[in-house]
Amino acid sequence: MIDVAAEQDLTPGSRDQVFLDSAGSSLPPRPVVDAVVAHVRREAEVGGYLAAEERAEDLVGLPEAVGELLHCSPDSLAFTDSATRAWTQFVTALSWRHGDRILICGNEYASNAITFLQLSHRHGVSIEVVPSDDAGDPDPEALAGLLDERVRLLSLVHVATNSGHVTRLAEAVALAHGVGALVLLDACQSVGQLDLDVQDLGVDALTATGRKWLRGPRGTGFLYVAPTVLAGLEPAAADMRGGTWTEDRSYSLRSDATRFELWEHDVAGRLGLKAAVEHLLGLGAAHVEQAVRARASRLREGLAGVPGVRLHDVGEDLGGIVSFTLDGQPPAETRARLRTAGVITSVSERASTRLDMTARGLSAVVRASPHYFVDDDQVDRAVEVVGNLRRER
Repeated sequence: MIDVAAEQDLTPGSRDQVFLDSAGSSLPPRPVVDAVVAHVRREAEVGGYLAAEERAEDLVGLPEAVGELLHCSPDSLAFTDSATRAWTQFVTALSWRHGDRILICGNEYASNAITFLQLSHRHGVSIEVVPSDDAGDPDPEALAGLLDERVRLLSLVHVATNSGHVTRLAEAVALAHGVGALVLLDACQSVGQLDLDVQDLGVDALTATGRKWLRGPRGTGFLYVAPTVLAGLEPAAADMRGGTWTEDRSYSLRSDATRFELWEHDVAGRLGLKAAVEHLLGLGAAHVEQAVRARASRLREGLAGVPGVRLHDVGEDLGGIVSFTLDGQPPAETRARLRTAGVITSVSERASTRLDMTARGLSAVVRASPHYFVDDDQVDRAVEVVGNLRRER
């Protein structure tokens, strides 16, 4: 069990408002804030190089901590300034040929899709959409019909940015591997809220951000690459962190996933990310998942009882995101009025998940995402405020 009161004591801003935007950028716990601020101050005293040297051992502990969280080797991890950077570093490391095929799903995220469209324009790669079944998962029969030896990559989103739906992965991963395709998983909305094991997931690569459910600083992200596929991958952007200039006209890449890293990085941010992951490990990922699911379920059930509220989460396996709209009110207005009442949410617009939102006839939804530091009274308060908005109209 998580001591919510203790976590609120460690979380500035969690008591004087109902914070429901951990799917956007969560509130960092005090150890994260302290780690970042202390290092920035130290850089002001001795300069960035010496300050980084002083924390070299702590920085080595970052991949160890994330490796413990995901149950993988630290050598399989590369750290970046965002999940998008991690995504593009992996995708552009594949040697694309004209006629190669990429399969995406209905909940594909905009930044990922744009990268794929660039590949299509530059290399003649085709991008095809796997139809979804009634539960919102990739339809296995449809996927099997699309797969052949020309499919280089299947892109999966674990938890969509606009819904609490948790995608079923196992069958899709197995089918893709059956034709030799790689599987890349966008785990931005699952790392930190769900208890994950990359061995069980079976994917070839995974990307995530620090600022969401991990409660780390902005400007941090990471890439996991399975050791079985690492050899032969060469990032389009490599520098002296990921490689070595060996001769006048030759270079070599590092043997592990750090070949995807760049030399310049935010040391304070990575120290903050390490503190965030260690904080999560101290609580227990399974306990965090249980708490997040419970908070979201309570919120979802409460909103379902408010006249005029329409819930837009899909499927039976629902995580920490609760998406809804209020009849007769644009989501942006709902968000603004909730914020005035001390309830912090965000809006997910069609442009972020164009395929899914278009298919469901949605232009935008309000996105509420309670983390474990939100207590039951605050969840109930949010439901009450939404009800008040409805009655005021």
